[in-house]
Amino acid sequence: MTETFTYRSIGIIHSEHTIAENTPIQSVYAKGCKGQAEIFPEFAAGLQDMEGFSHIYLIYHFHKSHQVKLLVKPFLQDIERGVFSTRTPYRPNAIGLSIVELLNREGNILHLDGVDILDGTPLLDIKPYTAKFDLHAVKCSGWQDEVDEQTAQRRGKRGYNK
Repeated sequence: MTETFTYRSIGIIHSEHTIAENTPIQSVYAKGCKGQAEIFPEFAAGLQDMEGFSHIYLIYHFHKSHQVKLLVKPFLQDIERGVFSTRTPYRPNAIGLSIVELLNREGNILHLDGVDILDGTPLLDIKPYTAKFDLHAVKCSGWQDEVDEQTAQRRGKRGYNK
C-alpha cells in the first residue's frame, strides 16, 4: 500500500552553507557552524519552553535533492551501501534529521551551533533531544564501525574549513 502525505514547512533554516559539497555531512563535524531556525509566526507559540534544552532535533526537507538512489556510496566509505543504512539525501522521501546545539532563542528565532544544513532548507519539525529518552549505549554502528576516526573527521567536514 502506497500513501501520499503532505507536510508544510514550519520555518526555514538559515546557515552559512550554500554549497552542498562544502557542507559537513553530520552535525558532529559542524562544530562552530552557526545558524538559525526561523519559525513562521503562526507556529511561534510552539517554541515555549525550548530554552531548557541544550540540543534539539531538526527535521527538514532536502529541498536540493532531486534524485533517489537505493544504493549509494556514503561519504565515509567508497563501498556501495543500501540507502537506509546511510544518511544520504538521495532518499525515497527527502527527509533530513540533525541534532544541533540550541544556543538561545530570540522570539521566533532559534540560534544554533553544529549546523550541517544548507541555507534556505525548509524546516518540518523540531523535537527536543533528551538524554533520558535518546541516549543509548550503542553496541554496534554497522559498516561505520569499519571507518577509522581520522578518515571520518577528514571526510566528514568535506570542504568546510573552520
